[in-house]
Amino acid sequence: MTPDVNFCAVLEHHAHRSPDALLASMGAETITYGEMLDRSARLAAGLRNRGVEDGSVVGLLAYNSIEFLEVMFAVNHVGAALMPINWRLAAPEVAYILGHSEAVAVVADAGLVGVADAAIAVLDSAPERWSIGTVENGNWTALDDVRGTQAIGREAAGADDLHRLMYTSGTTGRPKGVMITHANLAWKNLAHLVEFAFTSTDIGLACGPLYHVGALDLTTTTLVAAGASTVVHRTFDATAVVDEIERSGVTVVWLAPAMVNAILDLDGIEERDLSSIRLVIGGGEKMPIPLIERLRRVFPNAWFADAYGLTETVSGDTFLDRDSTITKLGSCGRACLYLEIQIWDEACSSVPAGVAGEVVLRGPKVFPGYWRDPEATDRAFAGGWFHTGDVGVLDEDGYLFIVDRLKDMIVSGGENIASSEVERVLYEHPAVLEAAVVGRPDDRWGEVPVAYVVRRSGTGVSGDELIEWCRGRLAKFKVPVAVHFPDALPRNPSGKVLKRELRTAKETKGTS
Repeated sequence: MTPDVNFCAVLEHHAHRSPDALLASMGAETITYGEMLDRSARLAAGLRNRGVEDGSVVGLLAYNSIEFLEVMFAVNHVGAALMPINWRLAAPEVAYILGHSEAVAVVADAGLVGVADAAIAVLDSAPERWSIGTVENGNWTALDDVRGTQAIGREAAGADDLHRLMYTSGTTGRPKGVMITHANLAWKNLAHLVEFAFTSTDIGLACGPLYHVGALDLTTTTLVAAGASTVVHRTFDATAVVDEIERSGVTVVWLAPAMVNAILDLDGIEERDLSSIRLVIGGGEKMPIPLIERLRRVFPNAWFADAYGLTETVSGDTFLDRDSTITKLGSCGRACLYLEIQIWDEACSSVPAGVAGEVVLRGPKVFPGYWRDPEATDRAFAGGWFHTGDVGVLDEDGYLFIVDRLKDMIVSGGENIASSEVERVLYEHPAVLEAAVVGRPDDRWGEVPVAYVVRRSGTGVSGDELIEWCRGRLAKFKVPVAVHFPDALPRNPSGKVLKRELRTAKETKGTS
C-alpha cells in the first residue's frame, strides 16, 4: 500500500495528542486542534455530498480567516486539491484560473463574491459556489450550511497526490498552475522545522495573504506541523501588526520587504516592545547595513532570516543565518535541508563558485510540474533540475547571491508580476503597436510596473487611457503606474527588446 502523507494527518496527530492546544486565533475567535479536526471533517462531508471528490480542484478566493485554514483541511480530507486565488486579481484573471484548473467549486469570502460571479459568468461550466459568511445572492450557499453534522472518514494521500494548486505569474502572458504535492509540503515542513527549531510553544502571525506561500508556508503550515498556534490577520496593517506582537507575544512572522518598510516607518516604532519576536523571515531583498541595524533595534531578539524561494518549491530554499547577517551582506543564505542548489551556464553545466549563471534546484520539496502544461514543465526541468529563471552566484562557502532575473519578472510588494501579462493586455488595445513593461524601483513597493508603448500611426491614445484600459483587465498591483511613448523600442540585432535599457532610461519624455 502507498504510505499516507495527507497533510490532514498532521492535524489528526496533534488533535489526538493535544486536542485543546490552540491552532489559530483571529480577534476573539479561536480554534483548537481538536475543534479544527471536527469542523474540517464535517465540512468535508458537505463537500463530498456536493460533488467534491478525490482528485477534484476547489478554488478559494478569500481574505485571511480561520475558515481559510478549515477549507484547506476539508478539501484535503476528501482527497481533493485546494487552489488559493489571489484576491487582488481582476475578474478576467480569476476566470482564466478557474477555467484552466477545471475547478469544480469555488469558496469565496462574502466581500469577493462579486468578483467570483463576474469570473464565473464567462465560463462554459459554472462551478459550485459557497461563501464564507452569508450573502444575499441565490447562487451562493453559506459555508455554515454546507458543513455537515457528522464527520466522515479521511481519504489517504500518496506522496505524489496533489495537496494544492497555486497559479503564479509566468513568462507566457498567462499564469501557470504550480502543482504542490503532499510530499512536497511534508519535506518543506521538515526542512523548516530543522532550520528554525519551531516548537509547540511558538506563536506565529499570518499578516501577509494566505494565498501566498510566504504567509501560508513560511509560517502557518510549518507551525501547524510543530503543533504551534498562529494569529491570523485579515489583511496586512503595520500598526495592527505591532499592536498584535505586543499583545500576544508573537515569536515568528514572515514579512515581505514592503511590509518591513511599512513597520519601520511607523512613528515611535523604536519605543515599542517587540522583544518577543525571535524570528523574522524576509524575502531576498538586499538590505543596507543601516537598515539591518535598525531592524535589530526594533526587533532586539530577532534573527532576521533573509530568504530565497519560489512557489514551485513551497517557499524557503535558502536562509541567511544570524551570524552571517553582516559578513554575508547581500546573500540570501545557504540551502535548507534536502535542497540542492547549483549555478548553471546556458549549456546546463555547473559553473564554479564565484561565477554567475542560472540558479537551478533539486530536491523532494521541488514541485513535479505545471498543471496541464507539459511543455512548460519540460522547459522548467531541462537537464533534470528545476530552472528558477534567476541569475545567481554561489560563493566558496555555499552562500547564494541573487544577481538578476532571467525572466522578465517584476516583484512589487511581495507579488510577482510577469511583464508579459501586462504586455498582453496592452497589445489588446487597438492603438498599441508595440509594448514593453519593466519594473521601476519604488521606495514603498520595491518595484512598480512601467509601460513603454509605441502607438499605431494615426492614433492618439494617452497614457491615462491605457492605464484605465489595464485597470479593467488586471489586478490593481499589475497596472502600470506610468506609460511612456518612445518612437521605437530598443532592440538587439536579433530583434529582442532590450528591457535593461528601458529599466535605466530617463523617464522625462513622452510620459502619460
